[in-house]
Amino acid sequence: MNLSRRELVRSLAGALTVLPGAGLLEACGRRSTAPPAGSEELGPLEGELNIYNWSDYIAPSVLSGFEREFQVKVTYDTFESSEEMVAKLQAGARGYDLVVPTTYAVTALLATGLLAPLSKRYLSNLGHLSPLFRGLAHDPADRFTVPWQWGITGLAWRTDLIAKAPGSWAVFLDAALSGKMTMLDDVRDVLGAFLRYRGQSINTTDPSLIAAAGRDAIAAKANLKAYLSAPVKAQLIAGDVWLAQLWNGDAAQAAREQPAIAWALPSEGSTLWIDSLVVPAAAPHPRAAHEFINYVLRSEVGAAISTATGYGTPNHSAMPLIAAPVPYPSQEALTRLEVQKDLGRASETWDRVWTEVKSA
Repeated sequence: MNLSRRELVRSLAGALTVLPGAGLLEACGRRSTAPPAGSEELGPLEGELNIYNWSDYIAPSVLSGFEREFQVKVTYDTFESSEEMVAKLQAGARGYDLVVPTTYAVTALLATGLLAPLSKRYLSNLGHLSPLFRGLAHDPADRFTVPWQWGITGLAWRTDLIAKAPGSWAVFLDAALSGKMTMLDDVRDVLGAFLRYRGQSINTTDPSLIAAAGRDAIAAKANLKAYLSAPVKAQLIAGDVWLAQLWNGDAAQAAREQPAIAWALPSEGSTLWIDSLVVPAAAPHPRAAHEFINYVLRSEVGAAISTATGYGTPNHSAMPLIAAPVPYPSQEALTRLEVQKDLGRASETWDRVWTEVKSA
């Protein structure tokens, strides 16, 4: 049973302090609820803004509305995985003003000096953020990030084509649906699913556990149609794919067009992620980036984004305005979730195993 918005805030606040390995929030006495305004002067508003975001992760009206109000031309590029985005920025891509990384990707970008601190003097709407999303572990002083959306990785399926609802990550190891299933094209999601299936953390750095997850992934690959991220929605709607590993908001988007699509959290648990807006250190239009952040923090704009994406909003003032219901997890489900952490040097092991899986 889904929680109300008010119940969700209470439950999520409790769960984020006890999630295995999450470490999301500082102790209550140390959490900043009103970060001090920065004094950095960014100069006049530029006429361009270049955004790099996940696919299908904004309301088009938000972009056009910003362009009209601020007379800024927006260029909007997309990526399909955190690894793709991080690799592009680390390779020297210098044209982006705003990027939307998830928790562990923020850590990776900070470690390589690729993010600029935010100038709070331009962010007058920060007060609309729920205190729950302040002082997160990947940016405890709120210097570099503003939360964008949050969601969960789980299972989406066609209820008219599958008689029994899938309840476990083990479904991908069962040949009964061979050729009708997909998993996300994402190393952390795929290997993480099989780590949870074996009762392990999605943040393990143990080479033997990572290798075991890789073996499960190779076994499952024989039953998959493909590895697909956002593009799988169209195939679920058409019935070409019957079951997919998918983020809850993308499943909600697909269900608007095909009501026979359902989504659930596997019994073993999964990933809870929080994506944030960041400004690259080499951003050519930093003032426009800050104006956009402040714009999307408006109540009505935040509501439009969650209405379009189906994902949870960190904007407490936007929650009552969301037109389409967002499927929040139950309190019990929250206890089965982990937040992805940066893996440090163990990322090399994960990447090597993922390469073996993809080439098998």
